[in-house]
Amino acid sequence: MIHRGGGGLSGRPSLAATNHPVVHLELCSGNLAAACAFYGRLFGWRAEKIDVGAASYLGLDLGHSVAGGVVECEEDRALWLPYVEVADITEATGRAAELGASVALAPREGPAGWRSVVSSPAGGDIALWQPKR
Repeated sequence: MIHRGGGGLSGRPSLAATNHPVVHLELCSGNLAAACAFYGRLFGWRAEKIDVGAASYLGLDLGHSVAGGVVECEEDRALWLPYVEVADITEATGRAAELGASVALAPREGPAGWRSVVSSPAGGDIALWQPKR
């Protein structure tokens, strides 16, 4: 269900009332090589190492409008994490907390922008993304 109403908590418009596209999908996997090989064979998605400062990241070419990546994690089961673009990372993270989400990752700056991760009251994780302009 999509809420398009006006007032949220404190009488402010809800974030859902504006355009917040999914701009990135990140796969968290305990086996990067197997994950990249599977999606490469299934969809033709290519993984490419991207140097980011002192670290590196596996970018995943998903096609037209959504970027992707693969990171290693110690989860038993691989998980996809969608990134939703917001205008103000601090405000959006705070708003999520006001609505009952727990903040799994507080806003932090990276080379291309700021991100945070919140867990909804129902248990779904979502990353919030504010690009540098």
